[in-house]
Amino acid sequence: MKVIIIEDEKPSARRLQRMLAKLNVNVEVLLHSVNQSITWFLENQEPDLIFLDVQLSDGLSFEIFEEVSINSAIIFTTAYDEYAIKAFKLNSIDYLLKPIDEDELKTAVDKFRKSVNPDQVSKQISNLQELISEKNSEKNYKKRFVTKVGSHLKMIPTEEIVCFYSENKGTYLQTETNRNYLLDTSLENLEDELNPDLFFRVNRQFFVNINYLEDILAYSNSRLKLQLKNSKQEIIVSRERVKDFKNWLAN
Repeated sequence: MKVIIIEDEKPSARRLQRMLAKLNVNVEVLLHSVNQSITWFLENQEPDLIFLDVQLSDGLSFEIFEEVSINSAIIFTTAYDEYAIKAFKLNSIDYLLKPIDEDELKTAVDKFRKSVNPDQVSKQISNLQELISEKNSEKNYKKRFVTKVGSHLKMIPTEEIVCFYSENKGTYLQTETNRNYLLDTSLENLEDELNPDLFFRVNRQFFVNINYLEDILAYSNSRLKLQLKNSKQEIIVSRERVKDFKNWLAN
């Protein structure tokens, strides 16, 4: 049985690998991102079973299936709340809630060994994508950010933010008046706080607001260069994000 783990938190991936070894399940490969996984599937024969984290560092794991066709059986690993977990169960999807329990892991592996139905994989992915979309549509995204200016706290409405960016290990927002403010958070945390209809992460350093896009230019190596209103930032859409960026613009 060929098994792989796709999990962005490396300690969690190694822990799951050790737990599976106790069940005589040998994990051949550990993958940690959407892009790494896509590359691996394009170059290797698909496994029998995938342990798949829902949220990876560079996006949702469903993006993998938009680029490559996979018929492997899947057991999802997730930190989603109880409501979502119940929905996974109703959709007949195998799942493990983090932190993973040894008994629940054994049950999931036994279920796979007794009844494997690869034809249901695409349906499972589709059902879970719909669930995440519905959950995101109900979500209340941040309407304002608070930053410290001297001894004062300043509230900045989200609609006035041109972009968020990281620099020198700090995370900043830039306003429509070209002011920059330091935030007590990270770009990774912003993934769940920003409305995806308004903000898009174009590379490892920047989130941009669609309402402040002034110009989009072709750039070297199949990338794009963005010009934002009231901003002098030079922003390049990374090559692996260009396709998703264009889809985002068209929504």
